[in-house]
Amino acid sequence: MAASDQLLVVIDAVARRTDGESVRIAKDVLSAGAATKVCLPDGPEEFARALARRGSRRPVVIGDDRALLRAVSHLHRQRELAACPLSLVPVGGALSLARALGVPTGAVAAARAVLDGTVRRLDLLVDDSDGVVIGGLRIPSLPFAVGSAAADSSPADASARPWLRTCQSLVRTLATRPSRVASPAGHGPTRLRIEVDGETLVDLHQPVEAVSVTPCAGGSAEVEVRRLSVGAEASPLRAVGRRVTVSGADFRYRADSVITGPVRTRTWTVRENAWGLTLPG
Repeated sequence: MAASDQLLVVIDAVARRTDGESVRIAKDVLSAGAATKVCLPDGPEEFARALARRGSRRPVVIGDDRALLRAVSHLHRQRELAACPLSLVPVGGALSLARALGVPTGAVAAARAVLDGTVRRLDLLVDDSDGVVIGGLRIPSLPFAVGSAAADSSPADASARPWLRTCQSLVRTLATRPSRVASPAGHGPTRLRIEVDGETLVDLHQPVEAVSVTPCAGGSAEVEVRRLSVGAEASPLRAVGRRVTVSGADFRYRADSVITGPVRTRTWTVRENAWGLTLPG
């Protein structure tokens, strides 16, 4: 039997808890079509150990987007990602990344794709802290929480002080209205310098609402910046490049399903054809 027909099936703990029936179906289909070794890790450390002991077996992850990201991140840190194609049977609640990558979300269809599909090479974003991004990242602008001290007062305090009740009502009214005023430092990215391949796309003088970076074909990433505007809506700025640097005030970002930060600067570089994923032929 060829090594490619020997599978290491790593079943994520979240998948086992949330949809045991789909896990069972996927395991049965895989076992009927190939020699399988099944691992049931209880946490990230056991998950990593299972991948590290895979030998010549092809790793198959049964789990959600986070499980896939965990596998890609581990193999990248071990510098084994390029030589170790992955397969995924999506099970769980967070499957938007799997869908975007073209992985079938039904247990039977996904398991058959593992057995009969082909490996497609995909690009990857790698940051300067050795983190990876599969589908894309976004830096959102967060709303400023106005009047938190007054809003946290108890009803007894408000009834004892009529003026306080009036102020609370005013604060709640203002808080529900959308504001175009830039958030103070520490409450979201408003003034950032965004550079693409060394060229400045947006500088600190121009507040921004959101930034997205998405790998696209040909070893490059598409960058979109939505600027904060007063009055007429400002058109998004777009650029394509291999290296993207964001710096300025402390900001958080969402990479795939993981929120990271705050950081003051971060650089992402596209790695072309960095990893392989088995997809339907």
